[in-house]
Amino acid sequence: MVLIKEYRVVLPVSVEEYQVGQLYSVAEASKNETGGGEGIEVLQNEPYEKEGEKGQYTHKIYHLKSKVPAFVKMIAPEGALVFHERAWNAYPYCRTSKFKNTNEYMKDDFMIKIETWHKPDMGTLENVHDLDGPTWSAVEVVPIDITSKEEVASGDYKPEEDPSLFHSVKTGRGPLGPEWKNEMKADCPYMCAYKLVTVKFKWWGLAGKVENFIHRQERRIFTNFHRQLFCWIDNWVGLTMEDIRRMEEETQRELEEMRPKGNVRGTTAKEE
Repeated sequence: MVLIKEYRVVLPVSVEEYQVGQLYSVAEASKNETGGGEGIEVLQNEPYEKEGEKGQYTHKIYHLKSKVPAFVKMIAPEGALVFHERAWNAYPYCRTSKFKNTNEYMKDDFMIKIETWHKPDMGTLENVHDLDGPTWSAVEVVPIDITSKEEVASGDYKPEEDPSLFHSVKTGRGPLGPEWKNEMKADCPYMCAYKLVTVKFKWWGLAGKVENFIHRQERRIFTNFHRQLFCWIDNWVGLTMEDIRRMEEETQRELEEMRPKGNVRGTTAKEE
């Protein structure tokens, strides 16, 4: 079974700004999910060029024992809870394969693929990933409102990461009300991240349950991440890509030191 959904996240930043903001926020968020023997291990982070496409390639390992649902931990051996992620960031298009053909226990039976187009619009484009008709007709489109507290689990909520409360000193953007898209100033930039998520979990008796669980977690991740990205804008706006690469190198060293120690700073994903 394969379950595909397209998540649309609209933000008051430009496509160019988002490239820096995304990389900064990924580095910061990685620290919050690492510690206590779990978290993210960066194996590669380097430029790539293939078939005319240029970008940045990353290969990471996720140690996720506490972040999977209880019904999976009960039946999965220890090795099944260590996964790989390979990402090709040819911005404004990015694709990520999580766990595909890399988990030795499940092999081809478990795959999460995320393909993202970043477009300068309000999330109104249809089929930006150019899927064939039958496939696109089966895709559920899921808008994500970064200003809605209803989108955020109570354990994830932080006032300092609430776009409805945050005001950017450097850009003058925010707080964002529920109608911010209609009320924004004429000179305020905007963009949409169109995130097409394909989940395959081929395990008899658990496929549908796990695929739906994964999509719930991806939605949670997208919501929390983009709320953080906007509320951290004063930390990353104006940074160059050279600044970001230096930061990524520093973060990689920090993650190597943090993972064996202490507790994970982030909120553990729980079965809902």
